[in-house]
Amino acid sequence: MPPDVAAAKPARVSWLAKLGPGLITGAADDDPSGIATYSQAGAQFGFGMLWTVLLTYPLMVGIQVISARIGRVSGHGLATNIRRHFPRSLLYLIVGLLLVANTINIAADVAAMGQALQLLAGGPSQLYALGFGMVSLLLQVFIPYRNYVRILKWLTLALMAYVATVLVVQVPWLTVLHDTLIPPLSWKAAYLTTVVAVFGTTISPYLFFWQASQEVEDMQADPHALALKRAPHQVSTNFNRIKADTVIGMGFSNVVAFCIILTTAVTLHAHGIGNIDSSAQAATALRPIAGEFAFLLFSLGIIGTGLLAVPVLAGSAAYAMAGAFGWTGSLEAQPKAAKKFYAIIAGATLVGAALCFTPVDPIKALYWSAVVNGVISVPIMVVMMLMARRHAIMGKLVISQRLKLLGWLCTGVMALAVVAMFATLGG
Repeated sequence: MPPDVAAAKPARVSWLAKLGPGLITGAADDDPSGIATYSQAGAQFGFGMLWTVLLTYPLMVGIQVISARIGRVSGHGLATNIRRHFPRSLLYLIVGLLLVANTINIAADVAAMGQALQLLAGGPSQLYALGFGMVSLLLQVFIPYRNYVRILKWLTLALMAYVATVLVVQVPWLTVLHDTLIPPLSWKAAYLTTVVAVFGTTISPYLFFWQASQEVEDMQADPHALALKRAPHQVSTNFNRIKADTVIGMGFSNVVAFCIILTTAVTLHAHGIGNIDSSAQAATALRPIAGEFAFLLFSLGIIGTGLLAVPVLAGSAAYAMAGAFGWTGSLEAQPKAAKKFYAIIAGATLVGAALCFTPVDPIKALYWSAVVNGVISVPIMVVMMLMARRHAIMGKLVISQRLKLLGWLCTGVMALAVVAMFATLGG
Protein backbone atom coordinates (compact mmCIF):
# COMPACT_ATOMS: atom_id res chain seq x y z
CA MET A 1 0.00 0.00 0.00
CA PRO A 2 1.43 3.45 -0.93
CA PRO A 3 2.51 5.65 2.01
CA ASP A 4 -0.13 8.30 1.27
CA VAL A 5 -2.89 5.68 1.43
CA ALA A 6 -1.51 4.23 4.66
CA ALA A 7 -1.30 7.69 6.19
CA ALA A 8 -4.85 8.55 5.14
CA LYS A 9 -6.39 5.34 6.49
CA PRO A 10 -6.57 6.37 10.20
CA ALA A 11 -8.28 9.68 9.24
CA ARG A 12 -11.46 7.71 8.35
CA VAL A 13 -11.71 6.31 11.87
CA SER A 14 -14.12 8.13 14.19
CA TRP A 15 -12.62 10.16 17.02
CA LEU A 16 -14.33 7.90 19.57
CA ALA A 17 -12.69 4.81 18.06
CA LYS A 18 -9.30 6.51 18.34
CA LEU A 19 -9.60 6.73 22.11
CA GLY A 20 -7.85 3.77 23.67
CA PRO A 21 -4.55 3.64 25.59
CA GLY A 22 -4.93 7.16 27.05
CA LEU A 23 -8.60 6.76 27.98
CA ILE A 24 -8.12 3.34 29.59
CA THR A 25 -4.95 4.45 31.39
CA GLY A 26 -6.65 7.54 32.80
CA ALA A 27 -9.71 5.61 33.92
CA ALA A 28 -7.60 2.86 35.51
CA ASP A 29 -5.92 5.53 37.63
CA ASP A 30 -9.18 5.92 39.58
CA ASP A 31 -9.04 2.39 40.99
CA PRO A 32 -10.65 1.42 44.34
CA SER A 33 -7.45 2.23 46.24
CA GLY A 34 -7.34 5.61 44.50
CA ILE A 35 -10.98 6.16 45.42
CA ALA A 36 -10.05 5.50 49.06
CA THR A 37 -7.24 8.07 48.86
CA TYR A 38 -9.45 10.73 47.29
CA SER A 39 -12.22 9.95 49.80
CA GLN A 40 -9.80 10.40 52.68
CA ALA A 41 -8.59 13.70 51.19
CA GLY A 42 -12.14 15.04 50.94
CA ALA A 43 -13.28 13.69 54.31
CA GLN A 44 -10.28 14.99 56.22
CA PHE A 45 -9.65 18.35 54.54
CA GLY A 46 -12.86 19.18 52.70
CA PHE A 47 -12.41 21.48 49.72
CA GLY A 48 -8.80 22.13 50.77
CA MET A 49 -7.53 19.26 48.55
CA LEU A 50 -9.36 20.08 45.32
CA TRP A 51 -6.44 22.17 44.04
CA THR A 52 -4.25 19.07 43.80
CA VAL A 53 -6.38 17.76 40.93
CA LEU A 54 -5.82 20.96 38.93
CA LEU A 55 -2.07 20.64 39.42
CA THR A 56 -1.79 16.94 38.62
CA TYR A 57 -3.76 17.20 35.35
CA PRO A 58 -1.14 18.91 33.13
CA LEU A 59 1.62 16.89 34.79
CA MET A 60 -0.21 13.63 34.06
CA VAL A 61 -0.84 14.64 30.47
CA GLY A 62 2.82 15.50 29.94
CA ILE A 63 4.35 12.35 31.39
CA GLN A 64 1.76 10.02 29.84
CA VAL A 65 2.18 11.57 26.39
CA ILE A 66 5.92 10.98 26.75
CA SER A 67 5.42 7.32 27.72
CA ALA A 68 3.00 6.82 24.82
CA ARG A 69 5.39 8.43 22.35
CA ILE A 70 8.28 6.26 23.51
CA GLY A 71 6.18 3.17 22.81
CA ARG A 72 4.77 4.30 19.46
CA VAL A 73 7.96 5.87 18.11
CA SER A 74 10.36 3.10 19.11
CA GLY A 75 7.94 0.21 18.66
CA HIS A 76 8.88 -1.16 22.10
CA GLY A 77 7.60 -0.82 25.66
CA LEU A 78 9.49 0.94 28.44
CA ALA A 79 11.11 -2.18 29.92
CA THR A 80 12.46 -3.31 26.54
CA ASN A 81 13.96 0.13 25.95
CA ILE A 82 15.49 0.19 29.42
CA ARG A 83 16.97 -3.29 28.84
CA ARG A 84 18.52 -2.17 25.56
CA HIS A 85 19.94 1.16 26.66
CA PHE A 86 20.45 1.18 30.45
CA PRO A 87 22.21 -0.96 33.09
CA ARG A 88 20.53 -4.28 33.85
CA SER A 89 20.75 -3.64 37.59
CA LEU A 90 18.51 -0.56 37.20
CA LEU A 91 16.09 -2.53 35.03
CA TYR A 92 15.75 -5.44 37.45
CA LEU A 93 15.32 -3.14 40.46
CA ILE A 94 12.58 -1.10 38.79
CA VAL A 95 10.71 -4.09 37.38
CA GLY A 96 10.98 -6.07 40.61
CA LEU A 97 9.60 -3.23 42.72
CA LEU A 98 6.86 -2.60 40.16
CA LEU A 99 5.76 -6.23 40.32
CA VAL A 100 5.60 -6.17 44.14
CA ALA A 101 3.77 -2.83 44.25
CA ASN A 102 1.24 -3.87 41.58
CA THR A 103 0.50 -7.18 43.31
CA ILE A 104 -0.19 -5.40 46.61
CA ASN A 105 -2.33 -2.85 44.77
CA ILE A 106 -4.33 -5.69 43.18
CA ALA A 107 -4.89 -7.13 46.67
CA ALA A 108 -6.23 -3.82 47.93
CA ASP A 109 -8.44 -3.36 44.87
CA VAL A 110 -10.06 -6.81 44.86
CA ALA A 111 -10.54 -6.54 48.64
CA ALA A 112 -12.36 -3.23 48.13
CA MET A 113 -14.48 -4.73 45.33
CA GLY A 114 -15.39 -7.68 47.56
CA GLN A 115 -16.36 -5.35 50.39
CA ALA A 116 -18.44 -3.20 48.02
CA LEU A 117 -20.39 -6.21 46.75
CA GLN A 118 -20.86 -7.37 50.35
CA LEU A 119 -22.41 -3.98 51.14
CA LEU A 120 -24.82 -4.37 48.24
CA ALA A 121 -25.70 -8.06 48.45
CA GLY A 122 -24.34 -9.45 51.72
CA GLY A 123 -22.23 -12.60 51.76
CA PRO A 124 -18.50 -13.29 52.11
CA SER A 125 -16.34 -10.42 50.89
CA GLN A 126 -13.22 -12.60 50.60
CA LEU A 127 -14.88 -15.03 48.20
CA TYR A 128 -16.19 -12.10 46.19
CA ALA A 129 -12.65 -10.73 46.02
CA LEU A 130 -11.34 -14.07 44.74
CA GLY A 131 -14.17 -14.19 42.21
CA PHE A 132 -13.34 -10.74 40.88
CA GLY A 133 -9.69 -11.74 40.56
CA MET A 134 -10.62 -14.88 38.62
CA VAL A 135 -12.97 -12.99 36.28
CA SER A 136 -10.27 -10.44 35.52
CA LEU A 137 -7.72 -13.18 34.86
CA LEU A 138 -9.99 -15.19 32.57
CA LEU A 139 -10.89 -12.11 30.52
CA GLN A 140 -7.24 -11.29 29.92
CA VAL A 141 -6.26 -14.84 29.02
CA PHE A 142 -9.13 -15.93 26.80
CA ILE A 143 -10.36 -12.78 25.05
CA PRO A 144 -8.26 -11.47 22.11
CA TYR A 145 -6.70 -8.06 22.64
CA ARG A 146 -8.89 -6.14 20.19
CA ASN A 147 -12.09 -7.43 21.80
CA TYR A 148 -10.69 -7.02 25.30
CA VAL A 149 -9.89 -3.36 24.71
CA ARG A 150 -13.54 -2.77 23.80
CA ILE A 151 -14.55 -4.26 27.17
CA LEU A 152 -12.10 -1.97 28.99
CA LYS A 153 -13.46 1.05 27.12
CA TRP A 154 -17.01 0.24 28.24
CA LEU A 155 -15.82 -0.25 31.81
CA THR A 156 -14.57 3.34 31.86
CA LEU A 157 -18.25 4.34 32.01
CA ALA A 158 -18.28 3.01 35.59
CA LEU A 159 -16.48 6.19 36.57
CA MET A 160 -19.57 8.20 35.63
CA ALA A 161 -21.04 6.93 38.90
CA TYR A 162 -18.88 9.47 40.73
CA VAL A 163 -19.90 12.30 38.45
CA ALA A 164 -23.52 11.30 39.02
CA THR A 165 -22.98 11.20 42.79
CA VAL A 166 -22.06 14.90 42.76
CA LEU A 167 -25.43 15.59 41.13
CA VAL A 168 -27.37 14.02 44.00
CA VAL A 169 -25.66 15.96 46.80
CA GLN A 170 -25.91 19.67 47.51
CA VAL A 171 -22.73 21.54 46.59
CA PRO A 172 -21.89 25.18 47.53
CA TRP A 173 -20.25 25.90 44.18
CA LEU A 174 -18.99 29.40 44.99
CA THR A 175 -17.14 28.09 48.04
CA VAL A 176 -15.79 25.21 45.98
CA LEU A 177 -14.51 27.60 43.32
CA HIS A 178 -12.85 29.84 45.91
CA ASP A 179 -11.17 27.01 47.82
CA THR A 180 -10.01 25.33 44.63
CA LEU A 181 -8.37 28.43 43.19
CA ILE A 182 -7.27 29.92 46.53
CA PRO A 183 -6.77 26.84 48.71
CA PRO A 184 -6.29 26.99 52.49
CA LEU A 185 -2.80 25.46 52.47
CA SER A 186 -1.21 23.90 55.53
CA TRP A 187 2.30 22.74 56.42
CA LYS A 188 1.14 20.21 58.99
CA ALA A 189 2.34 16.63 58.57
CA ALA A 190 -1.16 15.19 58.03
CA TYR A 191 -1.91 17.69 55.25
CA LEU A 192 1.43 17.13 53.49
CA THR A 193 1.07 13.37 53.77
CA THR A 194 -2.34 13.53 52.10
CA VAL A 195 -0.99 15.72 49.30
CA VAL A 196 1.77 13.16 48.75
CA ALA A 197 -0.81 10.35 48.76
CA VAL A 198 -2.91 12.11 46.12
CA PHE A 199 0.13 12.70 43.92
CA GLY A 200 1.36 9.13 44.42
CA THR A 201 -2.06 7.74 43.58
CA THR A 202 -2.48 9.93 40.52
CA ILE A 203 0.99 9.64 38.94
CA SER A 204 1.84 5.94 39.20
CA PRO A 205 4.57 3.88 37.49
CA TYR A 206 2.21 1.15 36.28
CA LEU A 207 0.41 3.74 34.15
CA PHE A 208 3.64 4.60 32.31
CA PHE A 209 4.34 0.96 31.44
CA TRP A 210 0.72 0.25 30.48
CA GLN A 211 0.21 3.15 28.07
CA ALA A 212 3.56 2.66 26.32
CA SER A 213 2.83 -1.06 25.90
CA GLN A 214 -0.71 -0.43 24.70
CA GLU A 215 0.66 1.83 21.96
CA VAL A 216 2.87 -1.07 20.89
CA GLU A 217 -0.11 -3.47 21.02
CA ASP A 218 -2.20 -1.14 18.85
CA MET A 219 0.66 -0.76 16.39
CA GLN A 220 1.11 -4.53 16.11
CA ALA A 221 -2.64 -5.04 15.68
CA ASP A 222 -2.69 -2.73 12.64
CA PRO A 223 -1.05 -4.29 9.54
CA HIS A 224 -0.42 -0.81 8.12
CA ALA A 225 1.28 0.60 11.24
CA LEU A 226 5.03 0.85 11.81
CA ALA A 227 7.24 2.23 14.54
CA LEU A 228 7.05 5.95 13.85
CA LYS A 229 10.80 6.49 13.65
CA ARG A 230 10.65 4.31 10.51
CA ALA A 231 7.36 5.73 9.19
CA PRO A 232 7.49 9.55 8.98
CA HIS A 233 4.25 9.64 6.95
CA GLN A 234 2.37 8.27 10.02
CA VAL A 235 3.83 10.70 12.57
CA SER A 236 1.38 13.59 12.39
CA THR A 237 -1.74 11.41 12.55
CA ASN A 238 -0.45 9.35 15.47
CA PHE A 239 0.97 12.24 17.48
CA ASN A 240 -2.35 14.07 17.20
CA ARG A 241 -4.20 10.91 18.22
CA ILE A 242 -1.90 10.32 21.21
CA LYS A 243 -2.31 13.91 22.36
CA ALA A 244 -6.13 13.88 22.07
CA ASP A 245 -6.41 10.41 23.64
CA THR A 246 -4.20 11.36 26.58
CA VAL A 247 -5.72 14.80 27.17
CA ILE A 248 -9.21 13.27 27.23
CA GLY A 249 -8.20 10.21 29.26
CA MET A 250 -6.31 12.16 31.93
CA GLY A 251 -9.05 14.79 31.94
CA PHE A 252 -11.63 12.08 32.62
CA SER A 253 -9.43 10.70 35.40
CA ASN A 254 -9.02 14.06 37.10
CA VAL A 255 -12.68 15.06 36.77
CA VAL A 256 -13.62 11.84 38.55
CA ALA A 257 -10.97 12.41 41.25
CA PHE A 258 -12.33 15.95 41.70
CA CYS A 259 -15.88 14.59 42.05
CA ILE A 260 -14.86 12.00 44.67
CA ILE A 261 -13.03 14.60 46.78
CA LEU A 262 -15.95 16.99 46.35
CA THR A 263 -18.61 14.40 47.26
CA THR A 264 -16.84 13.31 50.43
CA ALA A 265 -16.08 16.93 51.35
CA VAL A 266 -19.71 18.09 51.20
CA THR A 267 -20.98 14.97 52.98
CA LEU A 268 -18.47 13.27 55.27
CA HIS A 269 -16.25 16.26 56.10
CA ALA A 270 -19.27 18.51 56.63
CA HIS A 271 -20.64 15.99 59.15
CA GLY A 272 -17.39 15.60 61.07
CA ILE A 273 -16.32 12.27 59.54
CA GLY A 274 -12.63 12.78 58.82
CA ASN A 275 -11.09 9.30 58.82
CA ILE A 276 -11.67 6.93 55.88
CA ASP A 277 -9.57 3.78 55.55
CA SER A 278 -11.12 2.25 52.44
CA SER A 279 -13.42 3.01 49.53
CA ALA A 280 -16.05 0.64 50.98
CA GLN A 281 -15.96 2.54 54.27
CA ALA A 282 -16.49 5.77 52.31
CA ALA A 283 -19.58 4.27 50.67
CA THR A 284 -20.92 3.11 54.05
CA ALA A 285 -20.36 6.52 55.66
CA LEU A 286 -22.04 8.20 52.70
CA ARG A 287 -25.25 6.19 53.04
CA PRO A 288 -26.94 7.90 56.03
CA ILE A 289 -25.81 11.36 54.92
CA ALA A 290 -26.32 11.46 51.14
CA GLY A 291 -28.97 8.77 50.81
CA GLU A 292 -29.42 5.31 49.32
CA PHE A 293 -28.94 6.36 45.69
CA ALA A 294 -25.59 8.05 46.36
CA PHE A 295 -24.50 4.99 48.33
CA LEU A 296 -25.51 2.71 45.46
CA LEU A 297 -23.66 4.78 42.86
CA PHE A 298 -20.53 4.98 44.97
CA SER A 299 -20.51 1.21 45.65
CA LEU A 300 -21.14 0.20 42.04
CA GLY A 301 -18.38 2.58 40.96
CA ILE A 302 -15.91 0.73 43.22
CA ILE A 303 -16.70 -2.57 41.51
CA GLY A 304 -16.64 -1.14 37.99
CA THR A 305 -13.37 0.71 38.42
CA GLY A 306 -11.79 -2.34 40.04
CA LEU A 307 -12.73 -4.49 37.05
CA LEU A 308 -10.94 -1.94 34.89
CA ALA A 309 -7.90 -1.37 37.12
CA VAL A 310 -6.96 -4.95 38.11
CA PRO A 311 -6.14 -6.05 34.54
CA VAL A 312 -4.16 -2.85 33.98
CA LEU A 313 -2.12 -3.50 37.14
CA ALA A 314 -1.49 -7.16 36.25
CA GLY A 315 -0.93 -6.37 32.58
CA SER A 316 1.57 -3.59 33.22
CA ALA A 317 3.58 -5.90 35.49
CA ALA A 318 3.57 -8.58 32.79
CA TYR A 319 4.62 -6.11 30.08
CA ALA A 320 7.47 -4.93 32.31
CA MET A 321 8.69 -8.46 33.05
CA ALA A 322 8.39 -9.53 29.41
CA GLY A 323 10.35 -6.49 28.27
CA ALA A 324 12.99 -6.99 30.94
CA PHE A 325 13.70 -10.59 29.99
CA GLY A 326 12.92 -10.50 26.27
CA TRP A 327 9.83 -12.73 26.47
CA THR A 328 6.92 -12.69 24.05
CA GLY A 329 4.56 -10.25 25.71
CA SER A 330 1.21 -9.39 24.14
CA LEU A 331 -2.44 -9.72 25.08
CA GLU A 332 -3.04 -10.53 21.40
CA ALA A 333 -0.83 -13.63 21.66
CA GLN A 334 -2.32 -17.01 22.51
CA PRO A 335 -1.42 -18.26 26.03
CA LYS A 336 0.64 -21.12 24.55
CA ALA A 337 2.76 -18.61 22.62
CA ALA A 338 3.35 -16.30 25.61
CA LYS A 339 3.35 -18.62 28.62
CA LYS A 340 5.68 -16.53 30.80
CA PHE A 341 3.78 -13.30 30.04
CA TYR A 342 0.44 -14.81 31.03
CA ALA A 343 2.06 -16.53 34.02
CA ILE A 344 2.96 -13.09 35.42
CA ILE A 345 -0.61 -11.87 34.87
CA ALA A 346 -1.98 -14.98 36.58
CA GLY A 347 0.56 -14.86 39.41
CA ALA A 348 0.06 -11.16 40.19
CA THR A 349 -3.74 -11.47 40.08
CA LEU A 350 -4.03 -14.68 42.10
CA VAL A 351 -1.42 -13.73 44.70
CA GLY A 352 -3.18 -10.38 45.07
CA ALA A 353 -6.53 -12.12 45.58
CA ALA A 354 -4.95 -14.67 47.95
CA LEU A 355 -3.62 -11.89 50.19
CA CYS A 356 -7.25 -11.16 51.09
CA PHE A 357 -7.30 -14.53 52.93
CA THR A 358 -4.22 -13.77 55.03
CA PRO A 359 -3.78 -11.66 58.18
CA VAL A 360 -2.16 -9.00 55.99
CA ASP A 361 -4.28 -5.84 56.07
CA PRO A 362 -4.72 -4.80 52.40
CA ILE A 363 -5.12 -1.17 53.38
CA LYS A 364 -1.87 -1.07 55.37
CA ALA A 365 -0.18 -3.03 52.57
CA LEU A 366 -1.50 -0.45 50.13
CA TYR A 367 0.18 2.30 52.12
CA TRP A 368 3.54 0.61 51.66
CA SER A 369 2.70 -0.05 48.04
CA ALA A 370 2.15 3.68 47.64
CA VAL A 371 5.53 4.29 49.28
CA VAL A 372 7.18 1.91 46.80
CA ASN A 373 5.31 3.49 43.88
CA GLY A 374 6.34 6.96 44.98
CA VAL A 375 9.97 5.97 45.34
CA ILE A 376 10.30 4.15 42.01
CA SER A 377 8.25 6.67 40.03
CA VAL A 378 11.06 9.23 40.23
CA PRO A 379 13.88 7.12 38.73
CA ILE A 380 11.44 5.71 36.14
CA MET A 381 10.48 9.23 35.06
CA VAL A 382 14.13 10.26 34.94
CA VAL A 383 14.89 7.27 32.70
CA MET A 384 11.84 8.07 30.53
CA MET A 385 12.98 11.66 30.09
CA LEU A 386 16.44 10.47 29.06
CA MET A 387 14.93 7.94 26.64
CA ALA A 388 12.62 10.53 25.10
CA ARG A 389 15.65 12.70 24.15
CA ARG A 390 17.86 9.83 22.96
CA HIS A 391 18.16 9.51 19.17
CA ALA A 392 19.04 5.81 19.42
CA ILE A 393 15.51 5.23 20.75
CA MET A 394 13.44 8.02 19.20
CA GLY A 395 15.33 8.67 15.95
CA LYS A 396 14.55 12.19 14.81
CA LEU A 397 11.34 12.24 16.86
CA VAL A 398 12.82 13.24 20.21
CA ILE A 399 10.35 15.20 22.32
CA SER A 400 10.00 18.96 21.92
CA GLN A 401 11.45 21.47 24.34
CA ARG A 402 7.99 22.26 25.72
CA LEU A 403 7.18 18.60 26.40
CA LYS A 404 10.66 18.16 27.86
CA LEU A 405 10.05 21.00 30.34
CA LEU A 406 6.65 19.61 31.32
CA GLY A 407 8.09 16.12 31.80
CA TRP A 408 10.94 17.35 33.99
CA LEU A 409 8.49 19.50 35.97
CA CYS A 410 6.38 16.41 36.68
CA THR A 411 9.52 14.50 37.68
CA GLY A 412 10.61 17.32 39.99
CA VAL A 413 7.18 17.57 41.62
CA MET A 414 7.15 13.83 42.27
CA ALA A 415 10.68 13.99 43.69
CA LEU A 416 9.55 16.73 46.09
CA ALA A 417 6.52 14.63 47.01
CA VAL A 418 8.75 11.65 47.85
CA VAL A 419 11.02 13.84 49.99
CA ALA A 420 7.94 15.24 51.76
CA MET A 421 6.59 11.73 52.25
CA PHE A 422 9.74 10.55 54.02
CA ALA A 423 9.92 13.77 56.01
CA THR A 424 6.37 13.18 57.32
CA LEU A 425 6.54 9.40 57.88
CA GLY A 426 7.16 9.87 61.57
CA GLY A 427 4.53 12.58 61.89
